[in-house]
Amino acid sequence: MKRRTSLKVIEIFASIQGESSLQGLPCVFVRLSGCNLRCRYCDTAYAYDGGEEMTIAEIIERVSAHFISFSCITGGEPLLQEATPGLAGELIARGFRVSVETNGSIDASDIPEGAVRIIDIKCPGSGEAGKTHPRNIEMTRSSDEFKFALTGRGDFEYAREFAREHRLAERAATLLSPVWGELEPGILAEWIVREMPEARLNLQVHKCIWPGNLRGR
Repeated sequence: MKRRTSLKVIEIFASIQGESSLQGLPCVFVRLSGCNLRCRYCDTAYAYDGGEEMTIAEIIERVSAHFISFSCITGGEPLLQEATPGLAGELIARGFRVSVETNGSIDASDIPEGAVRIIDIKCPGSGEAGKTHPRNIEMTRSSDEFKFALTGRGDFEYAREFAREHRLAERAATLLSPVWGELEPGILAEWIVREMPEARLNLQVHKCIWPGNLRGR
């Protein structure tokens, strides 16, 4: 069966990467359409459906026009679309540094080597806890990053125990991010220092730079 070579795209834009260990780098984002989860605090609900059908070649042309060597494929949930691994592979082949942000509920093993996989682990505060695909924990790469978005103390304790149970510190980077407007970064920082020093505090820097601007940033 011939693999698809087109994807539904919500937007392609240049900005600063606000999250992950790549935070602060100029980046071209490719936001794909569709998501199988409905996190309570989602800030990209506009990507749940719709979008423009584009071929991989058309996407790469748009990305290349920004003259930035780093591209992030995100959503929605990018792995709902069959052609996402192919897009990542083509970007890598053309010399781009690539990351793929996934909610973790779909097997990410098709994402090619060379791409940084940012795998969300959903906590109870999201309303979608327990959805992580087991292969995303078992088949890790050293370049992977596990991200927890935390709404409060209960989510922190969930993340702490999940990380210990699955020995995430031995597998890949562990990032803890306070949900904007729900958990004070300073409080989370204190918890990390006292109880989870193997993790990294990860703020949504783009929201600090462009407060209130939720789209195209």
